[in-house]
Amino acid sequence: MAALYAVPPTLTSKSEPPPLFDGTTRLYISVLCPYAQRVWSARNIKGLSEIQIVPIDLEDRPAWYKEKVYPPNKVPSLEHNGKVIGESMDLLDYLENNFGGPKLFPTDPAKKEAATELLKYTDTFTQTFYVALPKPEPEAAQETGKNKFSCSHLLRFNKISYLQRIMKNLD
Repeated sequence: MAALYAVPPTLTSKSEPPPLFDGTTRLYISVLCPYAQRVWSARNIKGLSEIQIVPIDLEDRPAWYKEKVYPPNKVPSLEHNGKVIGESMDLLDYLENNFGGPKLFPTDPAKKEAATELLKYTDTFTQTFYVALPKPEPEAAQETGKNKFSCSHLLRFNKISYLQRIMKNLD
């Protein structure tokens, strides 16, 4: 059980790559990325300790990750059976269909569709939230032309009522 929750050291541009495509299943993540957290959580829920966690430093990414593992250079990505796939929603489906453990989605098609729609909608919410977060001063000043962060992106949060309606469908 401890292997599910243990996080190895984060790999940086100075780190050597793990032995790639050696038959080991690896989930490349950033511990701060909500999309990677989604897949990492699914891995843990399913009890898939055989999937090795490989944390990547998104501020100091290893060049080998883009060159040899996942050309889009995003996390999460999963190395399995000689191929690499990415995008958190695709990875949830992949884990569901290719590994054992508890089901991640309802078996009823209507409830599964509602759950998938909810997860996709949370992507919009997450993107809006991250855009609204204050950035370090130099970046914020360049982006807004001011010394303080503009909170205009917070107006997008009026979509909460839509989110609540979708969640009612899961009851």
